[in-house]
Amino acid sequence: MSQSTTANNAASNGVHGFSRARQFRENITPFTVLSSLVIAFLAFLAIYPLYRVAVRMVYNNGQFDFKPLASMVDQPGLSVLLVNTVIVVLISAVISVLLGAIMAWINERTDARMGVVTDALPLVPFLLPPIAGAIGWALLLSDRAGLLNAVFRWIINGVFGTSMTEGPLNIYSWPGLIFVYVIYSVPYVYMLMSAGLRNVDSSLEEQSRVCGAGLFRTMRRVTLPAVIPSLGASVLLLVWFGMSLFSVPAIIGQGAKIEVLAVRIVRLLTFTYPADVPRALALCLFVILGVGTAYYFQSRILRKGRHATVGGKGHKVTRIELGPWKRVAQSVVVGYIVIAAVLPMVGLLLVALNGFWTPNIRWTQLTLDSFRHVLIEDQITKTALRNSLMLGVFGASIGIVAAAILALFVQRSGKGAAMFIDATIKLPAAISTIVLAVGFLLAFSGPPFNLNGTFLILLLAYLALYMPQASVAADAAASQVGRELSEASQISGASAGRTFWKISLPLMAAGLAAGWALLFVRMIGDLTASAILAGTNNPVVGFRILEVFEGASYASLAALSMVLTLVSMIVIVILLILTRRRGTTRSVRVSTQGA
Repeated sequence: MSQSTTANNAASNGVHGFSRARQFRENITPFTVLSSLVIAFLAFLAIYPLYRVAVRMVYNNGQFDFKPLASMVDQPGLSVLLVNTVIVVLISAVISVLLGAIMAWINERTDARMGVVTDALPLVPFLLPPIAGAIGWALLLSDRAGLLNAVFRWIINGVFGTSMTEGPLNIYSWPGLIFVYVIYSVPYVYMLMSAGLRNVDSSLEEQSRVCGAGLFRTMRRVTLPAVIPSLGASVLLLVWFGMSLFSVPAIIGQGAKIEVLAVRIVRLLTFTYPADVPRALALCLFVILGVGTAYYFQSRILRKGRHATVGGKGHKVTRIELGPWKRVAQSVVVGYIVIAAVLPMVGLLLVALNGFWTPNIRWTQLTLDSFRHVLIEDQITKTALRNSLMLGVFGASIGIVAAAILALFVQRSGKGAAMFIDATIKLPAAISTIVLAVGFLLAFSGPPFNLNGTFLILLLAYLALYMPQASVAADAAASQVGRELSEASQISGASAGRTFWKISLPLMAAGLAAGWALLFVRMIGDLTASAILAGTNNPVVGFRILEVFEGASYASLAALSMVLTLVSMIVIVILLILTRRRGTTRSVRVSTQGA
């Protein structure tokens, strides 16, 4: 009896083993192999440059080399450089959190919401890239030639009979530098805090007010503790953004004689011959320490949080009626949009049409010569525009398809290994952009790849830098696609690849379109990686803007910035139209089915 049972068990195990082996062979299809290679390649792009940075800190040319570590203290003006960076990042972060949280509260909790206007707030930094915005504000608020300063002086001199020739404001100063940092930091806080507030049941706040607590006490005791995770994430994101931002301090900080870490790193690698890699790596360590410190404090905040905000039941938002303060609250939101996008664009447009930078605009002689020069006559700029558009289209297309493959892979498997790979590919989001760009320079510019001065190194860097954002967009799109349709397709005999292209990808199209636009705009307007990896053989718009700025060709600079901004705006507007049209079509179909 026992021998028979043993034989039966052995036979059963053999059948199960054969079944598992057969299932494994069936799962090995050309599409699954391609998906695995894509995911492995993305993980390689995320890890290898960071590995090269870590190794180069202590090892170079076949021997141990501790020059980068020794250079941590052997830097001219190191203490001033670190203090400048800490001041501008922390102060701008505090102000941005305050303003972003206020505007998010206005939109999510009060009757001052203005629909499309407030919904468009997160898109402001993409409508006007930071490099274009910094140039626009330099043209508006320069001490002597600023266009807005000229208007202020005209008013003041006319009212008080004075003869001011400078000011009254100066963008090339500490307040000016922090001001521009804040403009481009607020939307990130707004997005995170808005999402956090939407998850908080407003009935808790309403009950607090019914029990006699005032508005501010309710915010302090109920609302603020509930959105602590969003607040911590906002601070981490702002530190990461501030430590990596190069365009704003390169434009505004240079005029104010305020140098920060990102600018020094780029100058050591790009504008120093030969490139001073050890000193640049030493400064990258300080950037990593800054981001790591912010991450540590965020994790402490999350561990201490004990507030459940999302329950099993849906909740209806009760909006606070602001009464006479409603117009004031709406003015805050509209004022931000005007300051962040409208005024800089006006400054850029006037200088480009005027032909040169002066507060005395020749209104009857405005021409399109600067745009003609940028788009037709200047061959280097034409090449840079063409290269950036090509890299943006190819990079965004490759990136969003790869992100969709990754999102579906993680969703279908849900195993620890898949989650680990997903976290690995998102790792660059937690590392400073400037550090990752340096890693790409070390990893791919020399042997065995020798990609220095090529478009491929820029494309790879863009994919690694912005894949976390693409992955987040793809995750959201994949989460809205049920498994039933894809499983039905496979049962009907369709291959995994055909199911992906015919079923999964079309259903994810709306979410992937948003991710594509985000990647495209970020890639064509990138300056941090472009300043380190681009050159005369592979010029792109970000690097070209920096060159034109160094040459003080302000009309061409304004025209090029306007072209970059218009391209970004056109892409986002087309995206919004297509997304809304697709959403309307889907709503009509659902309504018809319901009828």
